[in-house]
This record gives sequence, C-alpha cells and structure tokens, in this order.
Amino acid sequence: MDKALILFAHGARAPGWAAPFQRLRELTAARRPDVTVSLAFLELMTPSLPDEVAGLVARGVREVTVVPVFLGQGGHLLRDLPQLLEGLHTAYPGVAFTTVAAVGEDPGVLAAMAEYCLSALGATV
Repeated sequence: MDKALILFAHGARAPGWAAPFQRLRELTAARRPDVTVSLAFLELMTPSLPDEVAGLVARGVREVTVVPVFLGQGGHLLRDLPQLLEGLHTAYPGVAFTTVAAVGEDPGVLAAMAEYCLSALGATV
C-alpha cells in the first residue's frame, strides 16, 4: 500500500485514554483495506507523528493524509501540527502530505455528537 491515513490524537498519561482512538482506527481500517490506517499522538503516548511517518515511509508509503482527531482547531492544530508537517516535508520530500480540519469541526460529526447528547435525555431527534 502506498497510501496511509494517520489519525492524529493528543495523547494522555492514562493508557486507557487511547482505547476509543484505537477502536476508531480499527473501524476506519475495516472500511478501507486498501489503505494503511494508523494512529499517532502529539504527546504523552507513542507513536509520535514523526515516528509513525518514518515507519510508513520505510514500508513504501508515498501519500499520507493526517486527520486530527480533535474537537476543534486549537493551538495544537494551529501551531504544533504545522511545525510537525513542515519537518516531515523536509525529511521526506518525495512524500505527499495532506491534512484536514479537526474531526470535531465536521457537520456530520457534530450532528452525531448532538444526537448522542440528546440520547442522554432519552430523547430522539
């Protein structure tokens, strides 16, 4: 596979925090068996984004799409992610990198979250 999709999450000290992101990775990979789907973290957990990209490139990946699994475009996505991507562009000039907005800014994701919140009241929309 020469294409990869990296789900990019913040990371936390508690190991169990990553479980929903790992399930998301598994669900995503099951829907696109033709693409390598992996998970990387900004801090506190491994693999880091640079480490994950290094492994993918070593396996022949030449197109990487990064999906920030964050609720919004805060400082990490406005400052940290662009710096990481700049370093990756420099380190791997033959690899095409694409990134998208934070997953929480997608209208479909927000609608699903609103539905979940309303279900806490026993209501359906």
